[in-house]
Formats: sequence, structure tokens, C-alpha cells
Amino acid sequence: MKNELDSRFVLAVFEKIREKGEEVEGGHMLEGVKAYSDLDGYTVYLEDAFVNLRYGFHNQYHFDYEKAEQLENFQRKLIAISKMD
Repeated sequence: MKNELDSRFVLAVFEKIREKGEEVEGGHMLEGVKAYSDLDGYTVYLEDAFVNLRYGFHNQYHFDYEKAEQLENFQRKLIAISKMD
């Protein structure tokens, strides 16, 4: 996930959070990661307390974070969620 995000991975994690996560204001939360989308559904957001991932149309994405270790922890959370049954 460092250089290029796999759209199937991001969307699968997004859907898993929506299906299995707890409904919270503006989205769903699972394992400390919140998932929500914009009104038209073209941009999805995955975020925890330290990292925000905006993933949009044409596979464009942007991470917001302050420290590399925050991004690494976030990536580990996404991988763990992707492996959940």
C-alpha cells in the first residue's frame, strides 16, 4: 500500500466495515477505522484517530497523517479488517 493502492482492497475493506461495523454518526466503525462516503458515492473515506484516506474516482487517493508510524499502524488495521470473516 505504500506506493499504489489496490482499488479492490480499499473497496473490500470499506464494504466490510459497512457490513460488520457499528453504525456511528456519518458512517460505520470497525476496529477503530471509520468508513463513509460522499453523497454521490464516488469518494470513500477510511480514517482512524491519526490517518485519513480519501479514495476517489479514477483510483485517485490521498493520505493525511503526521508520522510514518501512524500510516503503518493504519495499514495494519486495514489488512486485519480485510482478513476478518
